Parts: sequence; structure tokens; C-alpha cells
Amino acid sequence: MKTIGLLTSGGDAPGMNAAIRAIVRTCVFNGIRAMGIRFGYDGLIRGDIKEMAVSSVADIIQRGGTILGSARSEEFVTTVGFEKALTTLRDFEIDAVIVLGGDGSFKGAKSLSEAGIKTIGIPCTIDNDMGYTDYTIGFYTAVETIVEAISKIRDTSSSHGRGNVIEVMGRKCGDLALYSGVASGAESILVPEIGLNLDEVIERVKQGKRRGKLHHIIVLAEGAGNAEEVAKTVEEATDVATRVTILGHVQRGGNPAAYDRLQASQMGNRAVKLLIEGATGRALGNRMNQIYDMDIIEAVNTKNHLNLELYEIAKELSI
Repeated sequence: MKTIGLLTSGGDAPGMNAAIRAIVRTCVFNGIRAMGIRFGYDGLIRGDIKEMAVSSVADIIQRGGTILGSARSEEFVTTVGFEKALTTLRDFEIDAVIVLGGDGSFKGAKSLSEAGIKTIGIPCTIDNDMGYTDYTIGFYTAVETIVEAISKIRDTSSSHGRGNVIEVMGRKCGDLALYSGVASGAESILVPEIGLNLDEVIERVKQGKRRGKLHHIIVLAEGAGNAEEVAKTVEEATDVATRVTILGHVQRGGNPAAYDRLQASQMGNRAVKLLIEGATGRALGNRMNQIYDMDIIEAVNTKNHLNLELYEIAKELSI
């Protein structure tokens, strides 16, 4: 193992830079060249690659986003695009590739592995929608960002005696809504895995109104329903003025939380060591705060399940 390439693909996630730092420094420590591939699989096709040294990753562990840039590549999944990528790897004499991203990124890594390029995947996505691992890199930072926003919205909602529907990311996975909702004391949490039960939400608002409650926070995963329609329905049924806040891409930004930095550092280091040992087509994961690896396609095919115990706790605490 002489040269390892690394790329970040798909949506950026806080902690990616911490993983990049760990990969590069572990490579240098073990006498391996680290080659940074810019803008994901698109950069691999174009040959947008630079050698990285210890100084390349100085002062980045605390930074959000990714210094390598990230992009989704439609060309990579074509035969012509994939062949260009393989040619680039040969031209730069890259023996292995570490891919930081989500499901789509991992599928690309598996394709490279099947073509004879050693690959390791590191799960980086704020959605926490990869079922094989307890937590993905970036998830807890995004939860902290959402909780901070909800706290500020609660202040103004209380001042004006309003309800507020706060839409967070999560088209198919409701983890961001669930974890941030519980952590911020939201009265209602709506996730795509459960479906939209507005009767329950309306009854909670009415109960709160009867006991003089001055605000009502509804955390809505974007895949669970339309925020404007939810707010309108709740307001009409309860006569409580209800506003909408869509947090959007602010959820992806910001300095990574200590937990994400720690997890990213461990996984980055482990990825390089697995490649040195000859492993390929593996995905790193976290189970009960222990880093482990498994077949990357098995990882991609592992269905994500909502934490129903936490969801029930949220309902009990929202009375």
C-alpha cells in the first residue's frame, strides 16, 4: 500500500474535515502518500487530485464542511465516466480510495472495489439514515444546531403566545426531528416513519391552551408532511396562531461537536489501517460506541429503523 486517495461525496457533514485529517496523518505516520480528490467522483473523473501532507490538514479538525469539496456525479455511474475514473486512479498510481459520504457514495465505492480498487467507506451524513451504524458523522452536530434554533424560536413563540412548526431535514428518516425534538422539549414530533397524525397534535395544543400554555413547538421532518399545511390545519382547529420556520441548510453547517470529531478521528485512522491489512469493500460503523467494519453493500442494504422507544418517551413527556 503506497498511495491512498480520499474523497468526500454527496451532502457535506460536520466532521468530514476531522476524518480527512485523521486519514492524512495516519497515512503520513505509516509512510503512505495521501492524495486528496476534490469534489467527489466528479473530481476523480477529471483528475482534480493533489497530494496532501501534515500541513494540508492543520487547523481543520474544528471546521465544518469539507476542505476537499463535495458533489454528486451523474457521470460516474455511466460506463464512460467510470472508465475515466479508473484511468485517473491508474495515472496517479492510487492503490486504494477512502470514501466519506452516505449510501450513494458507498455504492460508488463498492463499484471501485469490484473493479480491483481497494475501498473503505466512512459514513458521513447528518440524516443518520444508514441503518448499519448507530450514528453517522455529522448527525449529533446537526441535532445541536437544531436544538439551538428551537430554543430561540421558543423564546419568541412564548412572547407572542404562538405555536411554531419547525421543519428539519429528513425525507425518509426522522432521526433529526426525533432527537432534536426530545432534546428541546417539543410538544409534537412528526416523522415519515410514523406518518401524519394531526388529530394528536391538535389535541396536545388544545390541552396546553386549557392550562395556559403560551407556546407549542411542533418539529416536522420534511418527509412527514407540508409545514405550511400542518400550521394552517393546527391554527384553524385550535385558534392558536401558528407560524412556520424552515431551517434548511443551516443544519449542515457549523463546527462539529466533540462527539463527531472523536468518531471521525477514530474512523479515519481505522480506515487506513484496514487498507494496510488488505481489506476492501468495507464500511466503518459505530455500535454501542465501538468502531467496527462490515461489507459495504450489506451496510447499504441494512434498513434504518426509527428508535420507537425514544418516540414513545417523547409522547409521554409532551403531556
